[in-house]
Amino acid sequence: MPWKKWSAERLGIALAVLAALGFSFKAIFVKLAYAAAPVDAVTLLSLRMVFALPAFLWVGFVASRSALPLTGRDWGTLVTLGLLGYYGASLLDFLGLQYISAGLERLILFTYPTLTVLIGVLFMGRTLSRREVGSLLLSYAGISLAFAHDLQVLGERNSVLIGAAFVFGSSLCYACYLAGSGPAIQRLGAARFTALAMLASTLATQIHFLATKPLSALLQPLPIYGYGVAMALFSTVLPVFMQSAAIRRIGSSQAVLIGTLGPMLTIFFGWCLLSEPISAAQIAGAVLVLAGVLLVSL
Repeated sequence: MPWKKWSAERLGIALAVLAALGFSFKAIFVKLAYAAAPVDAVTLLSLRMVFALPAFLWVGFVASRSALPLTGRDWGTLVTLGLLGYYGASLLDFLGLQYISAGLERLILFTYPTLTVLIGVLFMGRTLSRREVGSLLLSYAGISLAFAHDLQVLGERNSVLIGAAFVFGSSLCYACYLAGSGPAIQRLGAARFTALAMLASTLATQIHFLATKPLSALLQPLPIYGYGVAMALFSTVLPVFMQSAAIRRIGSSQAVLIGTLGPMLTIFFGWCLLSEPISAAQIAGAVLVLAGVLLVSL
């Protein structure tokens, strides 16, 4: 296979791009589910995590079978990062999508590369290269253009602000997860860390569901189960492992900067599949985001 001859950096970049594609579809699946039936965010997130659970159980078992036992500190790190990354971040994101469009959600969510880089600079002793600074400036100039467009089109300022606050909270949780995941992945391995962190987040999600919803809430129309399976496979299991493998090869900062392809992809698919409006400002913003990604990738 051609990719077997690729360098670790080139393979890491490819994995980060594929992860961005998978993650970009999550908002599309959520919006389609909300349109198909009156399902709430907690129930939809619970279905997503239940459908993804078998894959994470299997990977966690295989990856841990011949590995060293986890220390108490390892368990604390896994639980903390799992709660931040795929419970807290996902729940806030699903709540935000009840108020705003998929394109706007992805744009706000993609403040997390900046937040991840800043966390690394402020708390982990990292320094920014000129290439990373240039990539950030280009990427977020593009995101700002498209963000301004969506605010104009959506109107309903209060709903936009509520949804934006939820999604920004999601972005902050995810940035903390990514900033802390680099050292944990180096110690535990990408597959083992990801599977165990996702198991922690799945447990938290189900506890939340059982504490706030009746079991009958899991009885949903067939399309909801279909979207739940699609989210579990294409927007959770596959991109999560791709993202972790990319972080191990190229580091968390570069991986999330490449992930800024996500807003452009979500805007495009939102236009194709959800009939969300698109404008010249959004196209210009997407071009700037792509330029920023190329700057850090080449």
